[in-house]
Amino acid sequence: MDKKMLIRKAIETLPNSYVPYSHFHVAAALLCKDGTVYTGINIENAAYTPTICAERSAFFRAVNEGKREFDAIAICGGGNGVITDYVSPCGVCRQVMREFCEPETFRIILAKSEDDYKEFMLNQLLPLGFGPENLQ
Repeated sequence: MDKKMLIRKAIETLPNSYVPYSHFHVAAALLCKDGTVYTGINIENAAYTPTICAERSAFFRAVNEGKREFDAIAICGGGNGVITDYVSPCGVCRQVMREFCEPETFRIILAKSEDDYKEFMLNQLLPLGFGPENLQ
């Protein structure tokens, strides 16, 4: 996996965020096991509840195209589109990741730049997660 390419795709997508209320841009690049990459952005709404995070935006886009197996996601963001710190996925996004990804192998890359990032496995950010196997 080319981490720098994945981070670059997230960074390139960042200006597309629709954030007229918080002005906090977030972008994600999701790597499918077949090598396909889907990007996502956060999209705010005046009613707030319909707002969607960049991570879920990327996942839902990929799932809509028939993808179900994923290797990694790179996430970046910051106020007014300026990346100053690592941006971690919210709990809802972590749960969506848990629906489709193996907690021990799915990588979450929190990036400030192509060379400055932190990497976690999903089970580190969502310990004891509830997944599809819990309903069998």
